[in-house]
Amino acid sequence: MKDPLLIALYALAAGTVVGAAGATVLRLLRGRSILTHIVVLLAVTVLAVVAGVSTVAWAMFLSAHDMRVVLLTVAAAALVSLGVGVVFGRRLAASAVWAQQARDRERRLEAGRRELVAWVSHDLRTPLAGMRAMAEALEDGVVADPETVAEYHRRLRVETGRMTRLVDDLFELSRINAGALRLVPTTVPLREVVSDAIAGVAPLAAGKKITLVAAESGWPAVRGSERELARVVTNLLINSVRYTPADGTVHIDAGRERDGVWLAVSDTCGGIPVDDLDRVFDIAFRGERARTPESGAGGGLGLAIVRGLVEAHGGQVGVRNTGGGCRFEVRLPAA
Repeated sequence: MKDPLLIALYALAAGTVVGAAGATVLRLLRGRSILTHIVVLLAVTVLAVVAGVSTVAWAMFLSAHDMRVVLLTVAAAALVSLGVGVVFGRRLAASAVWAQQARDRERRLEAGRRELVAWVSHDLRTPLAGMRAMAEALEDGVVADPETVAEYHRRLRVETGRMTRLVDDLFELSRINAGALRLVPTTVPLREVVSDAIAGVAPLAAGKKITLVAAESGWPAVRGSERELARVVTNLLINSVRYTPADGTVHIDAGRERDGVWLAVSDTCGGIPVDDLDRVFDIAFRGERARTPESGAGGGLGLAIVRGLVEAHGGQVGVRNTGGGCRFEVRLPAA
């Protein structure tokens, strides 16, 4: 009974020393990656076993040959254990990182949904109240002079159009988020898409005395769905026009890269606060400091739709500040 107790004590002492050293190392590496912690933990566990077996073998006064056999056996088992542990540890670390990213993304989406509901409730309630008041005034004959009646009709039409655009944006965004967007890829000349988008945005720009400038040449073709690409360009132009002060300029151009094409919309909005650069494509985000829109701006969905449509095409969209404004850049696969 005495020998098994001594063997257990020797193994326990050796394992305790290795475990204490491992705990110190883990504490020093507490800021490193999950994979690093898993590898260190596996190494400490295997080394504790190796140390225990080696200590017991030494205490038993084995011959040199038998000691080598024990050590080689333990070393082989340790290498196999470490190899298998590292392989599965990488998978575990990747799964943990993916799960954390999924949780973070879900939290952001949930926060975006709550913010979206709040914005939409505000953006619908306010014009609906005004439209109801005007409709009741017309119905009750409170206003009768033709000029006032015509103004009420005009304002009803404007508010109806704004709410229609908001509902269209919500529908488009729901298709993107639900994965229901079905693209029909064709070879699309960007020149034609941009020309049509400029024609559609021109009245809004003219009302603010903003100049729309398109590059004369260098327009490549892109592989994608023409309807969705037109929506991307139109939303970018509308966003820049809304946030650019009167008498400003919005410039759009494009070009070809080695593995794709790029399209850029630059404006003279005065720039975006650095803290907001990563948020401009979030749902319902509307700048409040440097990019203050005019009354009646959109519901903060246009750029979120742009990002969703661009990513559905396998592309990327980003924004950066320039000298007197900002520059939105879209990168898409070439035709």
